[in-house]
Amino acid sequence: MLRALVLDLDGTIVDTETAIFRAWEEVYRRRGARLPQEEWLKAVGSSQARFDPVAYLAHQLGQAVDRAQVEAEADALAAHEVRQLGPRPGVVELVHAAQAEQLLLAVASSSPRAWVDARLEQVGLAGAIPVRATADDVAQVKPAPDLFLEAARRLGIEPAQALVVEDSVHGARAALAAGMRCVVVPNPVTEGEAFPQGVAVLPSLVGWTPQALWTLACEAWEGQEAKGFTMGEDREARARGPGAG
Repeated sequence: MLRALVLDLDGTIVDTETAIFRAWEEVYRRRGARLPQEEWLKAVGSSQARFDPVAYLAHQLGQAVDRAQVEAEADALAAHEVRQLGPRPGVVELVHAAQAEQLLLAVASSSPRAWVDARLEQVGLAGAIPVRATADDVAQVKPAPDLFLEAARRLGIEPAQALVVEDSVHGARAALAAGMRCVVVPNPVTEGEAFPQGVAVLPSLVGWTPQALWTLACEAWEGQEAKGFTMGEDREARARGPGAG
């Protein structure tokens, strides 16, 4: 039985992932270098321990770079765009539908608590999602299951009673490892990734209710195909949404 909706933040509730990647792309471009998206994806949904953009830039240039200067430049570029971001399509409606269904709500994010709190305030969902598990609360971030298990603990539920909404491979793997059903809605940075078996992949949350997503995620978990919304199916067909003919 579905009792809770657990959402990732970056790239899922608000698309900071694309803004931050674009900022780092510009940092590289200014120095005559290129940031491959496949390298960047190693850290998306997880931590910089999986990919260090400063170290990679120094390797490309063949010389040392000033880490503090480069990171400050990237942060400034990203901050300008991040401050203008609203929630991704369908997110607010999904949260309100979860409240109407009396589901519990939580965020599980590999980002620090201060960042999570600020972004939820920015998109008007801070009051709706009071339970948050962040990088400040666990020993390991995604793809380890710790964040999702901590969210379940704080909600007072079993992991199997939660539906996760994610955007990245690392997040999807973490949800599965925690024993949670999962729906992935990729963003422009993660849309080309090969997501693990057992999760449902959708182009958008628009038009979906928590119960409909739960059914889809359970079918994916069980290795069954949900007609019209199978992983790897033509995106245009999936984009028509639930109930489309």
